[in-house]
Amino acid sequence: MDKRVLIIGVGLIGGSIALAIKKEHPGVYITGYDLNEQNCRLAEKMNIIDECLPSFEKEAAASDLIILACPVEEVEQKICQLAELPLKPEAIITDVGSTKVKIMEKSAVLREKGAVFIGGHPMAGSHKSGAGSARRHLFENAFYILTPAGNTTEEKVCELKSWLKGTGANFVVMEPEEHDMVTGVVSHLPHLIATSIVRQVKKHAGVNERVRWLAAGGFRDITRIASSSPAMWRDVVKHNQSSLLSLIDEWIDEMEYVKDLVQSGDQDDIYSYFADAKKFRDALPVRARGAIDAFYDLYVDVLDKPGVISHVTAVLAEKRISLTNIRIIEAREDVFGVLRLSFQTEEDREKAQECLIKNDYETYLNM
Repeated sequence: MDKRVLIIGVGLIGGSIALAIKKEHPGVYITGYDLNEQNCRLAEKMNIIDECLPSFEKEAAASDLIILACPVEEVEQKICQLAELPLKPEAIITDVGSTKVKIMEKSAVLREKGAVFIGGHPMAGSHKSGAGSARRHLFENAFYILTPAGNTTEEKVCELKSWLKGTGANFVVMEPEEHDMVTGVVSHLPHLIATSIVRQVKKHAGVNERVRWLAAGGFRDITRIASSSPAMWRDVVKHNQSSLLSLIDEWIDEMEYVKDLVQSGDQDDIYSYFADAKKFRDALPVRARGAIDAFYDLYVDVLDKPGVISHVTAVLAEKRISLTNIRIIEAREDVFGVLRLSFQTEEDREKAQECLIKNDYETYLNM
């Protein structure tokens, strides 16, 4: 009998996992359920899933793998609902939430009934959403964190890795507490800081309009992550409250140190502060994918003339290279303008640079 996979939440992440499973396990029958039925129907039409379901309860009882690819608050609700169903004893349930402690605590209701729940967090995403943006290679070379419960056998962990092999991700097993602290340090706190900086600039922009003008360039780049989903980050903060409170205290201490540094005006100490951060930052892996998705930007000099932007995009479309964003950095009459092209992967950027150079465009990676 064919294996069956149920994906609850057929958006970008759920849809991309479905495509990865189809690649590695072509005989598997994949069903999907989503609160947004239109989104689920689109996934079915695009052959991301084999069948869109009006409800998930009956299918859950017949599934060998159940993936909760929905927001963390909804994951908790679905865990409770699944605990009331006659699930297959050998079935595996997993999620994709970016916090793990509370979800693993909630999953105890499943484990009490003999079900196997293994927490999961694929650390990759996109500024896009919905099934229409799903891509099989979304997780390639990204970290995929697994947080099995203490009584979960190694055999079951390996089985889940086998199910997800098509993602091309790097699997890392962690304790839930370690996961939430690590992601808090390198993802959750930076999102809070970026948002707070944007709010500070907003206050000043209300007094001086020139602040808004000047914030249109590099400031937008260093605060990109502040444009993430407010609903998602509301839930993340709620679920990772303990780790974040500790990290915020550390950040306040750091800012007090910076305040003292600025107040002292000691040139050597100020220089050392920046130099130490630069040294550590420059030593971070360049090509590895971390907790916050990297932005792969390519800058292109273009003449200020009609049709030039459409020509650039046509050149890329001909080679089937997908853009995630395009922005005009500078364009003045009779001089070169600069386009910033953003790509999802390093490979896409390299292909784009190669074909644009062949079309006589001057490109560079940094401005």
